[in-house]
Amino acid sequence: MATPQDLVQAYRKLLRAGLRAVQFAQPSRTTLTRQLRAGFRDPRGTFDLQRVRHTVWFLNAAAQQRGLEHRILKNLCRVHWERENEASRTPWRVRVRRMEMEEQGKGRKGKDEDVIKGTQYEHYERTVAMLNDTMGLCLR
Repeated sequence: MATPQDLVQAYRKLLRAGLRAVQFAQPSRTTLTRQLRAGFRDPRGTFDLQRVRHTVWFLNAAAQQRGLEHRILKNLCRVHWERENEASRTPWRVRVRRMEMEEQGKGRKGKDEDVIKGTQYEHYERTVAMLNDTMGLCLR
């Protein structure tokens, strides 16, 4: 069981290493802090000191040179930022039309139901999970 001091130290180490890795640049900085906060606030989350240590090493390697680690981190931040801002880029007319269509079609299901909706990031999430498992990381 991790003590509160261990959690605070892990959070600070991850935050410092992550900010150095993204070179304090926006929007990666805010994306990184949001993901880190969400990970530490998740009640279902687990704390593994070895995974935290490996992740700090990964982030330090991303900060030192623009190699594979840097590109992985850059793409992770970009995807999370795009996912957060996806709704804001949709024109309001399209959003209103979608809401009206959902209200009209609440009672019926069938041909109009979109099977792909909600699965667009499934492959991406599995790839990140496999990367975490093979390297012993805790990236989100």
